[in-house]
Amino acid sequence: MASRHTSKTVPPYSRVAIIGGSISGLAAAKQLAAHDPVVFEATQSVGGVWKHCAYRSTRLQTPRRNFRFSDHPWADPEGPVFPAHDEVVEYLESYADRFGLWRFIMLGARVVGVNFLGKVGGPLQGEPMWEVGVATEQSDTIQWYKFEFVVMCMGKYGDVPRMPVFPPGKGTEAFKGKVMHSLDYCKLSEQETLELVRGKKVVVVGYRKSAIDLALECAVANKGERVEACTMLVRTPQWMLPSYSIWGLPFFLFYSTRFSQLLYDRPNQGLFRSFLCRLMTPLKAGVSKFIELYLTWKLPLSKYGLKPPHPFVESYASCQMAILPDGFFDMADRGLIRFKRVSSGWCFSENGVVLEDGTEVEADLVFLATGFEGLDKLRTVLPEPFRGLVVNKSGMIPLYRGTIHPLIPGMAFVGYVESVSNLHTSELRCRWLAGLLEGRFALPGAEAMAERVDGEAEAMRRTTRFFRRHCISTFSIHDSDGMCADLGVPAYRKGSWFAELFAPYNNQDYKEE
Repeated sequence: MASRHTSKTVPPYSRVAIIGGSISGLAAAKQLAAHDPVVFEATQSVGGVWKHCAYRSTRLQTPRRNFRFSDHPWADPEGPVFPAHDEVVEYLESYADRFGLWRFIMLGARVVGVNFLGKVGGPLQGEPMWEVGVATEQSDTIQWYKFEFVVMCMGKYGDVPRMPVFPPGKGTEAFKGKVMHSLDYCKLSEQETLELVRGKKVVVVGYRKSAIDLALECAVANKGERVEACTMLVRTPQWMLPSYSIWGLPFFLFYSTRFSQLLYDRPNQGLFRSFLCRLMTPLKAGVSKFIELYLTWKLPLSKYGLKPPHPFVESYASCQMAILPDGFFDMADRGLIRFKRVSSGWCFSENGVVLEDGTEVEADLVFLATGFEGLDKLRTVLPEPFRGLVVNKSGMIPLYRGTIHPLIPGMAFVGYVESVSNLHTSELRCRWLAGLLEGRFALPGAEAMAERVDGEAEAMRRTTRFFRRHCISTFSIHDSDGMCADLGVPAYRKGSWFAELFAPYNNQDYKEE
C-alpha cells in the first residue's frame, strides 16, 4: 500500500487523468486502474465534501447498508444507520487502502485549466487529446501534462458558494454584524464554532439539509445560555423524513423496487408506456399522499408553517428530500429555533435582516446556507467553446448515461447525476466508463446521445417542478438496466421474479463476479 502522504510523480504524458479525489474520483481510479490513471486532488486529503464541507453534526443521508461500494463493506456494518461525516471519510480512505489507489493520487494538486489539443476521435487512440494545467503547493509555476482522456470528478458542492444578490445599499454592506456562508463555517474547528455562535442572535438563510444542520448546531450551542433563538429564513420548504420508515413500512417499497418504478415516467418511453403512466396517475398521487399524511402526523409542519406546497414525490424526484437530524423540532418546541417564511424580497439592515413585509429580524450573525455554484467550477477549468456547452436549456449538464457530453470529446463527467444513493450512481457509471475505454461497446452518434439526454430531462419535467436538477431517483433501475445492456451483463439481478419486482435494488446487486 502506498503512503497516504506520498505525492505521485506525474509523467508529461499519460493516458487518463481524473480530476477530483471525491467518491466519484476514487471509484473512477479503481475502475480505470488498468490505465494507470493520475488523480489530481486539490486538497491534502480525499473525501470531497465529506472532508471539507461537513459540520460536526453532519450525517449521511442514505442508510449505511445502501451507501457502500459493491466490493467494500463498512468496517462496522452494524453501526449507526446514518454514519457521521468523519466515519464516511474513514470508509473512503479504507477503500483507497484496500485497492491501492494512493499510488494514483497526487494530493495538493489543483487543476487550473485544461486545453483541447484538437485531436478528435474515439477514446484512447494513442494520442494526447487534452493538456491539464496543475498548480501545487510546492511550486509557484503551473505544470502542464498531456492525457488521452480526462474524467471530471470535481463535484457540484463546495468551493464556489452561491451568494444572493441585493439592490445597492441593501446587501451585506448595510449590516453591522457578521455574514458567513456555510462553506466558511465548515472550515472552523469545534471550539471556533462554539465561540462564534454562543450567545449570539443567529439567522440562517435556507431550509435545505446544510441549513437545518447549521440551525441545530446553533441551537445546541445556545441551549445552556441565555435564550437566543436561531431564526431560519425559509423560502421553499421541502419534504423531510425523520427516518426511512413510513407507518412502519420500509421506505424502499414506495420508490426503489421495479414494481414501484413502473408507475413513473422514464426517458424515451413509447406511447403505450406513456399512456400507462397517465393511467397510473391516481395511484402515484395516492402513494405520495400516504407519505405526506405520515409526515404531517409525525412532524409539526403545520404548526411552524413548513408544510411544502407540493406533493412529496416532487421532492423525492428532484433529490431534495433529506433526513431530519435528531432533535431538530425539539429545539423548535423549546424556542431555540424559529422560522420565517420569505420570498426573494428580503434584504439586510443595520441590525439584521428585513423581510418583504417590513418585519426586521435582529441578528448578530447571518449564515448563508444558500448552496453552491458547482457548475462554475467546470466553467473555470474548461476552455471555449466547451465552457459554453456545460449547461443546456434545462439547466443541467447534458450527459449521455450521466457521463458523456455529446459535444465534448475525450472527456467524461462523473458525480453530476443524483439519486437516492449517489455512491451507487457514481460507481456504476465508472464501471460503464471502464467498459467504454476498454472497447466493450461504442457510443451512439452525438444526435442520438442528445436525444437520450433530452428524454431524461423530459421525464423529470413530467414528474417534478424542480426538474432543473439531474436526478434519476424515480427511474434509477431503468437507468442501471441501460448501462448493464451496454456492458453485456444481465440487467435483472435478483434470484426470483418476486424479488425482481418487490425487493430494492442497491450496490450489492451489481457486485462484479
